Amino acid sequence: MDLDRALSISAAGMAAQSSRLRVVAENIANRDSTGNAPGAEPYRRKTVTFANRLDRALGAETVRVARVGRDQSPFPERFEPGHPAADERGYVRTPNVDGLVENMDMREANRSYTANLAVLETTRGMLMRAIEALR
Repeated sequence: MDLDRALSISAAGMAAQSSRLRVVAENIANRDSTGNAPGAEPYRRKTVTFANRLDRALGAETVRVARVGRDQSPFPERFEPGHPAADERGYVRTPNVDGLVENMDMREANRSYTANLAVLETTRGMLMRAIEALR
């Protein structure tokens, strides 16, 4: 049934975006997490990669999280000589998390989640109207 397929595809999209939102929240929560000792690596931003997966039972492709990776961009440095993680020059390596980028990722994931939820609710409404018509 095509309505079952629509429900499953929307649910897979919601699950993928939910995972993305969790990763973004973790990045935001750790954007000030530096190392504890000189030379220690601070928190490294996580990224989410999606992939299409053929669901043979549905006969359709659904989205899923392929992997959660690490952003390999360099760490910014901040001059703070009194910090426990400061190097001999007085600089502390800070996480490579940009609040603006995370905010935009969060908004995009939220909008995608909301769009999938709207499809799910519309499909559910169609199923309910079909059941009512059969009574």
